[in-house]
Amino acid sequence: MGGHSHWKGIKEKKGKVDARRGKLFAKLLRAIEIAARAGDPNPDNNPTLADAIQRARDASVPRDNIDRAVKRGGGAEGGGANFERVLYEGYAPGGVALLAETLTDNRNRTSQDLRSIFTKHGGSMGEPGSVRWLFDKRGVILVDKASGALEDDLIGLALDWGADDVRDEGTQWEVVCQPAALREVRSALESAGVPLASAEITMVPQNTVPVDGGEARSVLRMVEALEDHDDVQAVYANFDIPEAVLAEVG
Repeated sequence: MGGHSHWKGIKEKKGKVDARRGKLFAKLLRAIEIAARAGDPNPDNNPTLADAIQRARDASVPRDNIDRAVKRGGGAEGGGANFERVLYEGYAPGGVALLAETLTDNRNRTSQDLRSIFTKHGGSMGEPGSVRWLFDKRGVILVDKASGALEDDLIGLALDWGADDVRDEGTQWEVVCQPAALREVRSALESAGVPLASAEITMVPQNTVPVDGGEARSVLRMVEALEDHDDVQAVYANFDIPEAVLAEVG
Protein backbone atom coordinates (compact mmCIF):
# COMPACT_ATOMS: atom_id res chain seq x y z
CA MET A 1 0.00 0.00 0.00
CA GLY A 2 3.00 2.19 0.72
CA GLY A 3 2.86 5.64 -0.82
CA HIS A 4 -0.90 5.83 -1.17
CA SER A 5 -1.53 5.27 2.53
CA HIS A 6 0.88 8.08 3.40
CA TRP A 7 -0.75 10.36 0.84
CA LYS A 8 -4.17 9.73 2.40
CA GLY A 9 -2.73 10.58 5.81
CA ILE A 10 -1.32 13.85 4.54
CA LYS A 11 -4.61 14.73 2.87
CA GLU A 12 -6.63 13.91 6.01
CA LYS A 13 -4.47 16.14 8.20
CA LYS A 14 -4.75 18.94 5.65
CA GLY A 15 -8.50 18.44 5.36
CA LYS A 16 -9.11 19.32 9.00
CA VAL A 17 -8.33 22.97 8.27
CA ASP A 18 -9.22 23.05 4.59
CA ALA A 19 -11.80 25.45 3.19
CA ARG A 20 -13.43 22.48 1.41
CA ARG A 21 -14.60 20.98 4.69
CA GLY A 22 -18.25 21.56 3.77
CA LYS A 23 -17.83 19.47 0.62
CA LEU A 24 -16.20 16.68 2.64
CA PHE A 25 -19.10 16.69 5.12
CA ALA A 26 -21.63 16.46 2.28
CA LYS A 27 -19.83 13.46 0.78
CA LEU A 28 -19.62 11.66 4.11
CA LEU A 29 -23.30 12.25 4.89
CA ARG A 30 -24.29 11.05 1.41
CA ALA A 31 -22.36 7.81 2.01
CA ILE A 32 -24.19 7.30 5.33
CA GLU A 33 -27.58 7.83 3.71
CA ILE A 34 -26.87 5.40 0.87
CA ALA A 35 -25.47 2.73 3.21
CA ALA A 36 -28.55 2.98 5.45
CA ARG A 37 -30.86 2.77 2.42
CA ALA A 38 -29.06 -0.23 0.91
CA GLY A 39 -29.03 -2.29 4.09
CA ASP A 40 -30.08 -2.35 7.73
CA PRO A 41 -30.25 1.20 9.22
CA ASN A 42 -28.78 -0.26 12.40
CA PRO A 43 -24.97 0.03 12.11
CA ASP A 44 -24.53 -3.00 14.38
CA ASN A 45 -25.97 -5.10 11.56
CA ASN A 46 -24.53 -3.12 8.64
CA PRO A 47 -20.69 -2.93 8.48
CA THR A 48 -20.77 -0.52 5.51
CA LEU A 49 -22.98 1.90 7.45
CA ALA A 50 -20.86 1.52 10.57
CA ASP A 51 -17.73 2.40 8.59
CA ALA A 52 -19.44 5.41 6.96
CA ILE A 53 -20.58 6.70 10.36
CA GLN A 54 -17.14 6.24 11.88
CA ARG A 55 -15.48 8.10 8.99
CA ALA A 56 -17.90 10.99 9.51
CA ARG A 57 -17.17 11.06 13.23
CA ASP A 58 -13.44 11.03 12.56
CA ALA A 59 -13.93 14.09 10.34
CA SER A 60 -15.89 15.84 13.15
CA VAL A 61 -19.24 15.83 11.34
CA PRO A 62 -21.89 16.91 13.92
CA ARG A 63 -23.78 14.01 15.49
CA ASP A 64 -27.19 15.50 14.59
CA ASN A 65 -26.22 15.59 10.92
CA ILE A 66 -25.13 11.95 11.07
CA ASP A 67 -28.38 10.89 12.77
CA ARG A 68 -30.49 12.70 10.16
CA ALA A 69 -28.56 11.04 7.31
CA VAL A 70 -29.22 7.60 8.84
CA LYS A 71 -32.93 8.40 9.23
CA ARG A 72 -33.19 9.65 5.63
CA GLY A 73 -31.57 6.48 4.37
CA GLY A 74 -33.76 4.29 6.55
CA GLY A 75 -36.92 6.07 5.42
CA ALA A 76 -37.68 7.71 8.76
CA GLU A 77 -37.33 11.16 7.15
CA GLY A 78 -38.42 12.26 3.70
CA GLY A 79 -36.15 13.71 1.03
CA GLY A 80 -32.92 12.56 -0.50
CA ALA A 81 -32.03 11.96 -4.11
CA ASN A 82 -31.85 8.48 -5.64
CA PHE A 83 -28.10 7.87 -5.61
CA GLU A 84 -26.31 4.70 -6.69
CA ARG A 85 -22.78 3.50 -6.07
CA VAL A 86 -20.65 3.23 -9.24
CA LEU A 87 -16.98 2.27 -9.47
CA TYR A 88 -14.90 3.82 -12.27
CA GLU A 89 -11.57 2.30 -13.29
CA GLY A 90 -8.54 3.36 -15.27
CA TYR A 91 -4.89 4.31 -15.35
CA ALA A 92 -2.86 7.36 -14.36
CA PRO A 93 0.56 8.28 -15.83
CA GLY A 94 3.26 5.67 -15.22
CA GLY A 95 0.82 2.76 -15.44
CA VAL A 96 -0.68 3.47 -12.01
CA ALA A 97 -4.05 1.73 -11.58
CA LEU A 98 -6.89 3.90 -10.23
CA LEU A 99 -10.34 3.18 -8.80
CA ALA A 100 -12.79 6.05 -8.23
CA GLU A 101 -15.73 5.13 -6.00
CA THR A 102 -18.72 7.38 -6.65
CA LEU A 103 -22.25 8.01 -5.41
CA THR A 104 -24.19 9.51 -8.29
CA ASP A 105 -27.74 10.35 -9.32
CA ASN A 106 -26.68 10.70 -12.96
CA ARG A 107 -24.35 8.05 -14.41
CA ASN A 108 -23.91 9.82 -17.74
CA ARG A 109 -22.83 13.09 -16.15
CA THR A 110 -20.42 11.43 -13.74
CA SER A 111 -18.93 9.21 -16.45
CA GLN A 112 -18.32 12.16 -18.76
CA ASP A 113 -16.81 14.27 -15.99
CA LEU A 114 -14.43 11.54 -14.82
CA ARG A 115 -13.40 10.59 -18.34
CA SER A 116 -12.48 14.25 -18.89
CA ILE A 117 -10.34 14.26 -15.72
CA PHE A 118 -8.54 11.07 -16.75
CA THR A 119 -7.79 12.49 -20.21
CA LYS A 120 -6.77 15.95 -19.00
CA HIS A 121 -4.17 14.49 -16.62
CA GLY A 122 -2.61 12.04 -19.06
CA GLY A 123 -4.51 8.95 -17.96
CA SER A 124 -7.15 6.72 -19.54
CA MET A 125 -10.46 5.39 -18.27
CA GLY A 126 -10.85 1.63 -18.54
CA GLU A 127 -13.76 -0.76 -18.86
CA PRO A 128 -15.45 -2.22 -15.75
CA GLY A 129 -13.18 -4.88 -14.28
CA SER A 130 -10.04 -3.64 -16.02
CA VAL A 131 -8.15 -2.84 -12.80
CA ARG A 132 -10.55 -3.83 -9.98
CA TRP A 133 -8.92 -7.26 -9.83
CA LEU A 134 -5.65 -5.60 -8.72
CA PHE A 135 -7.20 -4.55 -5.38
CA ASP A 136 -8.57 -6.32 -2.30
CA LYS A 137 -11.15 -4.84 0.05
CA ARG A 138 -9.62 -4.61 3.53
CA GLY A 139 -9.85 -2.78 6.81
CA VAL A 140 -6.72 -0.63 7.32
CA ILE A 141 -5.62 1.13 10.50
CA LEU A 142 -2.64 3.47 10.50
CA VAL A 143 -0.63 4.22 13.65
CA ASP A 144 2.06 6.92 13.66
CA LYS A 145 5.37 5.61 14.97
CA ALA A 146 5.89 9.02 16.60
CA SER A 147 2.99 8.17 18.94
CA GLY A 148 5.31 5.77 20.76
CA ALA A 149 3.41 2.59 19.90
CA LEU A 150 5.77 -0.39 20.19
CA GLU A 151 5.84 -2.88 17.32
CA ASP A 152 5.72 -6.06 19.41
CA ASP A 153 2.84 -4.79 21.56
CA LEU A 154 0.93 -3.56 18.54
CA ILE A 155 1.39 -6.81 16.61
CA GLY A 156 0.32 -8.96 19.55
CA LEU A 157 -2.76 -6.90 20.34
CA ALA A 158 -3.88 -6.48 16.72
CA LEU A 159 -3.48 -10.16 15.82
CA ASP A 160 -5.24 -11.27 19.00
CA TRP A 161 -8.30 -9.25 17.97
CA GLY A 162 -8.52 -10.46 14.39
CA ALA A 163 -6.01 -8.50 12.32
CA ASP A 164 -4.32 -10.35 9.45
CA ASP A 165 -1.04 -8.44 9.40
CA VAL A 166 0.91 -5.49 10.80
CA ARG A 167 3.29 -3.83 8.32
CA ASP A 168 6.13 -1.37 8.66
CA GLU A 169 5.30 1.59 6.38
CA GLY A 170 8.14 3.98 7.17
CA THR A 171 6.75 6.55 9.59
CA GLN A 172 3.68 4.45 10.36
CA TRP A 173 2.51 0.99 11.32
CA GLU A 174 -0.22 -0.37 9.05
CA VAL A 175 -2.68 -2.85 10.57
CA VAL A 176 -4.62 -4.85 7.96
CA CYS A 177 -7.75 -6.90 8.64
CA GLN A 178 -10.90 -8.19 6.99
CA PRO A 179 -13.59 -5.48 6.65
CA ALA A 180 -15.90 -7.20 9.15
CA ALA A 181 -13.13 -7.20 11.79
CA LEU A 182 -12.29 -3.49 11.55
CA ARG A 183 -14.58 -2.26 14.33
CA GLU A 184 -13.35 -4.89 16.79
CA VAL A 185 -9.65 -4.36 16.02
CA ARG A 186 -10.04 -0.58 16.19
CA SER A 187 -11.90 -0.80 19.51
CA ALA A 188 -9.22 -3.06 20.98
CA LEU A 189 -6.40 -0.71 19.98
CA GLU A 190 -8.23 2.37 21.28
CA SER A 191 -9.05 0.61 24.55
CA ALA A 192 -5.34 -0.16 24.95
CA GLY A 193 -4.53 3.54 24.52
CA VAL A 194 -3.04 3.25 21.03
CA PRO A 195 -3.59 6.58 19.19
CA LEU A 196 -4.83 5.91 15.66
CA ALA A 197 -3.98 8.11 12.69
CA SER A 198 -6.87 6.63 10.66
CA ALA A 199 -9.07 3.54 10.41
CA GLU A 200 -11.24 2.68 7.42
CA ILE A 201 -12.42 0.05 4.98
CA THR A 202 -10.45 0.63 1.80
CA MET A 203 -9.13 -1.02 -1.34
CA VAL A 204 -5.59 -2.33 -0.88
CA PRO A 205 -3.48 -2.94 -4.01
CA GLN A 206 -1.95 -6.39 -4.39
CA ASN A 207 1.18 -4.81 -5.90
CA THR A 208 2.47 -1.25 -6.18
CA VAL A 209 3.99 0.74 -9.05
CA PRO A 210 7.00 2.96 -8.17
CA VAL A 211 6.80 6.50 -9.57
CA ASP A 212 8.97 9.55 -8.83
CA GLY A 213 9.76 13.06 -10.00
CA GLY A 214 7.44 14.86 -12.39
CA GLU A 215 5.47 11.70 -13.09
CA ALA A 216 4.67 11.37 -9.39
CA ARG A 217 3.36 14.92 -9.31
CA SER A 218 1.18 14.23 -12.34
CA VAL A 219 -0.31 11.19 -10.63
CA LEU A 220 -1.06 13.13 -7.44
CA ARG A 221 -2.62 16.01 -9.36
CA MET A 222 -4.89 13.51 -11.08
CA VAL A 223 -5.86 11.89 -7.77
CA GLU A 224 -6.63 15.32 -6.30
CA ALA A 225 -8.78 16.28 -9.30
CA LEU A 226 -10.79 13.09 -8.95
CA GLU A 227 -11.16 13.49 -5.18
CA ASP A 228 -12.41 17.04 -5.66
CA HIS A 229 -15.34 15.94 -7.85
CA ASP A 230 -18.65 16.17 -5.98
CA ASP A 231 -19.69 12.59 -6.86
CA VAL A 232 -16.39 10.92 -5.90
CA GLN A 233 -16.36 9.38 -2.44
CA ALA A 234 -12.87 7.86 -2.55
CA VAL A 235 -9.96 7.25 -4.89
CA TYR A 236 -7.72 4.19 -4.61
CA ALA A 237 -4.40 3.76 -6.40
CA ASN A 238 -1.45 1.39 -6.46
CA PHE A 239 1.33 4.00 -6.68
CA ASP A 240 4.43 3.92 -4.48
CA ILE A 241 5.84 7.46 -4.23
CA PRO A 242 8.78 8.46 -1.96
CA GLU A 243 7.67 10.06 1.31
CA ALA A 244 9.70 13.19 0.57
CA VAL A 245 7.73 13.80 -2.63
CA LEU A 246 4.41 13.11 -0.90
CA ALA A 247 5.23 15.57 1.87
CA GLU A 248 6.34 18.22 -0.60
CA VAL A 249 3.22 17.97 -2.75
CA GLY A 250 0.89 17.53 0.22
